[in-house]
Order: sequence, then structure tokens, then C-alpha cells
Amino acid sequence: MKAIKAVFFDIDGTLVSFGTHKIPQSTIDAITLAKSRGVKVFIATGRPVAIINNIDAIAHLVDGYITFNGAYCFVGDEDISVTPIPKADVQAMVADATQRNYALLVCGKREVAMHNCKPIFTEIFVEGLGVSNVDLDKSATDLLDAPVLQLTPFFTAEDEAKIMPEMPHSVSARWHPAFTDITIEGADKGNALRKVADYLGLDIAECAAFGDGGNDLTILKAAGVGIAMGNAVDGVKAVADYVTTSVDEDGIKNAMEHLGII
Repeated sequence: MKAIKAVFFDIDGTLVSFGTHKIPQSTIDAITLAKSRGVKVFIATGRPVAIINNIDAIAHLVDGYITFNGAYCFVGDEDISVTPIPKADVQAMVADATQRNYALLVCGKREVAMHNCKPIFTEIFVEGLGVSNVDLDKSATDLLDAPVLQLTPFFTAEDEAKIMPEMPHSVSARWHPAFTDITIEGADKGNALRKVADYLGLDIAECAAFGDGGNDLTILKAAGVGIAMGNAVDGVKAVADYVTTSVDEDGIKNAMEHLGII
């Protein structure tokens, strides 16, 4: 195995505990040590840039970001990849959300807004994920004329199956039973990892990726080493090269020690 030169971390359930909404101190210490040894640190999240509000403890260590499940990647002020959803697909989902009366988070490059807001958004995003910086008074209409990078509808997998045929250029990456993240086809974390590695001149074998949810499958498969958290869903564990302990049980530190990163 080649020495790891870059590490890619999902946020929710990987870096950040679902229980405390914080990054464990052991994870902060491990990433700080890896960074001091020259390892590059990347975020690989389904979150829009606008709601990455829970990684302040390590933000100063981050070299770049894969956001929107791969639809927007950047290093510093340099955009590596920006791939919005075709307008026809966006219009189909907005119309469906209006007709079938479900909440929909519309995500621009740096802004987000709710369409048809419902209590489920507060229950899951605010109370469950600690997202407290979405302006619920902002109209999603303001974002629809600009590129939309991700749509997050709050509905079941059965509801999803009804609308996705009307969005032929889009794909769903569900990591929660109550909602999913929809991006343009081809924009996933695995393809984003390849783009970032190419930009940095890294061999893909020199990249390690950590994740726990369904939207992490592609990046764990693409990376030189894919690490599933102990709290990961079974499907993620099945494709991982290594399964560590949970986010609350020093999972990132233990895996980085096991792999010789620290």
C-alpha cells in the first residue's frame, strides 16, 4: 500500500457525532497530527457550503472541499468543479414538491433556501443535525434563476421513485430515511475525489476516504483506502477496505493509527 498523502472526511456521522453534534477531541488531535506530517485534509460532504457550520475545530486544517456530494469542489479560492442540475430537472422537482406538498431545500453555490417548508426540516436538520443557519424567510424562487447544485427533498424512498423518472439527468444519494440529496448525474463523491486527486497531482492510491452513509459509497470505492465508521450502514461497511470503530469511539484516530497515517 502506498503512503497516504491526502485524507477525505464525510462530516455527519464521520467527523461529527450525531449525539453531540461535535468533532471528538481524539479526531481533532489525529487530524492535527496528520496535517503536521504533511498529509492534506479534505472535506467530502453532502452538505451545501452554506450549511457547513459544525467543523470549526478543524476548519483551519482543511485544504479543500467536496460539497453537494461532489457537485462543487474547490481548493482555497480555486474552483475545481461546478456541475449544476439542468433547469428542466429542477423545475420538475419544484413542481412535484408543490403538488405533493413536501419540503424541498434548494441549494445554490453559496446560498440555500426552503421551498414549501415543513416541520420535518426543523426536526431533522436543526434539531438532528445542528443546522441553525438557514434563513427560513428567504424565498427559494430567488435561487431558481441561478445554477442549482443540489435539491434536498424531504420524502420517502417510495416518493423518490415516483419523481426521479421525471428528472432524467439527476441522481439521488440517500443517507437518511426522511430525505435525500439530488445532484446532476455523475456528480458523486467518488468522481469528485478523482478530480481533486488529479488537480493535486496525487495518485488515487495515496488517498484515503472516511464515511458512514449511502452517499459515501462511491468515494470509499474510489479511494486507495476506503474506511467505514463503526456506526456506518451495512452497505458502506461491505465496500470498505477497513472498518474502524464509531465516531464516538475514536474511530478516525484508530483508523489513522492502523493505516500508519499517524
